[in-house]
Amino acid sequence: MPIKVAILGSTGSIGSSTIEIIKKNRKDFKVVLLSTNNNVSKILKQAKDLKVKKIIINNKLKYLKFKNKFKNKKIKVYEKDTKLNKIIKKKIDYTMCAITGLAGLKSTLDSIKFSKKIAIANKESLICGWNLIEKKLKKYNTEFVPIDSEHFSIWSLLNKSSNNEVDEIIITASGGPFLKLPLNKFDKIKPQSAVNHPNWKMGNKISIDSATMMNKVFEVIEAQRIFDISLKKFKILIHPKSYVHAIVKFKNGLTKILVHDTDMKIPIFNSIYSNNLQKIKSKKLNILTLNNLNFTKPEVSRFPSIKILSMIPKKISLYETILISANDQLVDLFLKKKIKFQDITVYLKKILKMKFFRKYKKRTPKNYNELIKLSNYVRLKTRSLCI
Repeated sequence: MPIKVAILGSTGSIGSSTIEIIKKNRKDFKVVLLSTNNNVSKILKQAKDLKVKKIIINNKLKYLKFKNKFKNKKIKVYEKDTKLNKIIKKKIDYTMCAITGLAGLKSTLDSIKFSKKIAIANKESLICGWNLIEKKLKKYNTEFVPIDSEHFSIWSLLNKSSNNEVDEIIITASGGPFLKLPLNKFDKIKPQSAVNHPNWKMGNKISIDSATMMNKVFEVIEAQRIFDISLKKFKILIHPKSYVHAIVKFKNGLTKILVHDTDMKIPIFNSIYSNNLQKIKSKKLNILTLNNLNFTKPEVSRFPSIKILSMIPKKISLYETILISANDQLVDLFLKKKIKFQDITVYLKKILKMKFFRKYKKRTPKNYNELIKLSNYVRLKTRSLCI
């Protein structure tokens, strides 16, 4: 029986990589649903190629504009707010949730009920709404796999070990494009150089987060929430080659590391296939490169964002939504050349220290709408403070 798959956010980087894997193993899969926000031409091509009969277009204007074009193509098109029980009648084997941003949380929550296994490649959802996700995973007995290379590595290394067995977890960071740039030149950093990551092909937003190291702050918070391990047990180390994605030190004296090439298809492939019988084609890792891993501690003067970890509450709260939303808005302002590169962290710390926002440290997220309402307010407040 083929593996029945849904890919939410199929036209983005992770969604496209998932489709590449499926196309090379067509006989193993039946794709039942694809979704996109804006890229209608690409999703149509994907649907025709994989013979997918159902797609979702999340952008209302795009949906209204293009829905009639699908009538003669034997493809049923749905709009954003269509309930999944009208699209998926039986529980499918695997869902890839790759919709970017906090808006992806709603689709993630909705799809859990209809999936035997759900792979999540959306750190905003996991950071801001993990308690909501975890509750649904338990309710519908759905298996969860994190797709970020660091979290997939930790998940693999722990292999269902008790969190009490863990002594320390190290998450690696490439250092981004400005690892060796003199600090006196940071004031002149332009968006076009900040999005030029040395190892990974990524979107503009995550590339900026890599340059400021906010992505590692997010990844530590995400890992703490998912694995329920104290923030004090996490450490960030610079590893420019990006071969080692995580290191787990256990109390019994064992230390495990996970190594793979800088290719997101590897964790995606392994989240789909639960055994080692299938083989993925990837660059052949030269083991000799592991002779010189060059682990170093990140300089706070170069990456002041890492200090934000000390401000994060021990348990999930609405404060993380403030962090995510303010950072999103600040990165957008930098990409539009409204603020300087260094201003991203300066303003972010200023916002997080505001008395009005600090009270959210003690408030647990109750639902998706609450998160979105707060997020929208934070974005407006952030913009008003910076411009």
